[in-house]
Amino acid sequence: MAALLRHRTRTLLTGVLATLTLSVAVAAPAAAQSTLNRVDAAAGWLARQMVDGERFEVVFDGVAYPDQGLTLDAIFAFAAAKVADTNASNATAWLAQPAVTTGYIGDGTEAYAGATAKLALGAQVRGLNPAAFGGVDLIARLHTLMAPTGRFTDRSAFGDFSNMFSQSFAVLALDRAGGAPPAAAVAFLAGARCPDGGFPLLLAQATCVSDVDATALAIQALLAADRPLVAQAAARWLVSVQADDGSFTANGVANANSTGLAAQALRTAGRVVPWLHARQFLSSLQQTCTAPAVNRGAIAYTDGGYDATTATRATAQAVPGLAGSGFATLSAAGSHPAAPTLACPHR
Repeated sequence: MAALLRHRTRTLLTGVLATLTLSVAVAAPAAAQSTLNRVDAAAGWLARQMVDGERFEVVFDGVAYPDQGLTLDAIFAFAAAKVADTNASNATAWLAQPAVTTGYIGDGTEAYAGATAKLALGAQVRGLNPAAFGGVDLIARLHTLMAPTGRFTDRSAFGDFSNMFSQSFAVLALDRAGGAPPAAAVAFLAGARCPDGGFPLLLAQATCVSDVDATALAIQALLAADRPLVAQAAARWLVSVQADDGSFTANGVANANSTGLAAQALRTAGRVVPWLHARQFLSSLQQTCTAPAVNRGAIAYTDGGYDATTATRATAQAVPGLAGSGFATLSAAGSHPAAPTLACPHR
């Protein structure tokens, strides 16, 4: 039961260097700098929440487990903001430890499509080779998880938890790996759309229900795979469900996570005005100079105020949307090492 719970936790957190060749030293924290740039300040706050400056953890029944999925979200956020590269480097070295890699994507007998694809994308964002990361060829592993239909599925004794995130991350990672993603994978992704143009989170359901988060990621994958007509139809659906305040809703709650993903997709799709509207909502959730110093820069999950239990993931997923940086081209190249703090008058 404990193993199943851990697997399900890993799967849900997924909505992604061979050890013998890895010689990345864990870098010392770079000196903090103050900034007026709110995106940089959000990423800097996120970096300071990391355990040992290198990872995130999730606590279940009083036990802390490594949270590779959130750690990857942080790596994406740091690359989008072009700051906290020291933390991103440390996180990458941590993820590349074989035990950490295997604990996330499975040992091969157990293999999780979404986690494998997300980790491959993380390696690519860091400028590393996903075919030799953590002792695993992530690209080859992904290919083994694609069914003849083009759907990417888990190979697991615990069941198949793959979803639209798995499919979209896989298409993005394979597109970035060179050449083009398999035509069957792209066709399956495009064919999963709902009648209203959006995309569902869960695949092969009797009733197709469009989901903001799943649609946002599908848009980016479809654009990367040269399916602009389907992607733009999905973007139109996304705009149609945007609230007047710029927010997007999941489970009946307007929140930073969904709005961040949607903002990222809207900017990628060239929908600048809706992106700016979403960005305005995200900015309204940021803890500024009136907040306690330790919270400044963080993005709250909702407009109900700062909550430490949700702010970390909310900030990680909001930053790429604030920056307008899409997964297909996201890169850590040129990032600054420091994790900046929000510049405030002395209080």
